[in-house]
Amino acid sequence: MNCSEADVLINALLDGELDAGHASDVEAHVASCHDCADKLASLRAVRVAMASAGLKEMAPAALRDRIERALPAASASPAGAPASIARRAAPWRLNRRVFAGGFAVGTALSAAVAATLLVAVVRDDRDQKIASEVVSAHLRSLQPGHLTDVETSDQHTVKPWFNGKLDVAPPVIDLTAEGFTLIGGRLDDIDGETAAALVYRRRHHVINLFVARHPGGEHARGGSEIHHGFNVRHWTDGGLDFWAVSDINAGELDEFCKKFTAAAHPAPSS
Repeated sequence: MNCSEADVLINALLDGELDAGHASDVEAHVASCHDCADKLASLRAVRVAMASAGLKEMAPAALRDRIERALPAASASPAGAPASIARRAAPWRLNRRVFAGGFAVGTALSAAVAATLLVAVVRDDRDQKIASEVVSAHLRSLQPGHLTDVETSDQHTVKPWFNGKLDVAPPVIDLTAEGFTLIGGRLDDIDGETAAALVYRRRHHVINLFVARHPGGEHARGGSEIHHGFNVRHWTDGGLDFWAVSDINAGELDEFCKKFTAAAHPAPSS
């Protein structure tokens, strides 16, 4: 591992996003590289400083008075009772049945919102985990001898090569005429599943397109992001998940994804 690769992965190491193998590689490099060790130490020091800086602020004491003044006045209160006490007591004189009904509705609504948020958080966490894995797989592929298992620009050779190796049939499309040259394919591991990796080249840049079975029952969603300095695109089509990752600029990667999708669904001839 060189300094450039370690520089991309150091933040992922601090965030606990790397698998054991990559974490070990980064730690081994840092142990032998003074510059990267200094960077890791600086980032850790920043985290410690932020955690101990007491950045949380308490609401001012005057806020309670402002809230009490905003509450509706009590319709009836014990003679001589201070107004502030009446204001605090007023909300609790609601009809018990109305309060119970409102509480039940509020509880049900809160539970529904919480469940929705939980699903969204779990899904986002999974997407972030897979995005981290595809970037790690992309970096692995750039090591000498790891880019392709079958090296050819012939889509009719690459596609049958996957037969019997996967439980899905990934679409293999030659986009050489569109400026994205197919150079081969390989098997990789994404989210604990064996996935197809289709490899394209744009000038001197490598694009890895990972194809795996879409988990049943999950909402199909797409997305784009920058993960550790790499552009990542995700979409679902025909029961398959597609993840494209590269260091080319965002516009070119978007162009690749659009051309791939269009070629996968050619318009019927007239």
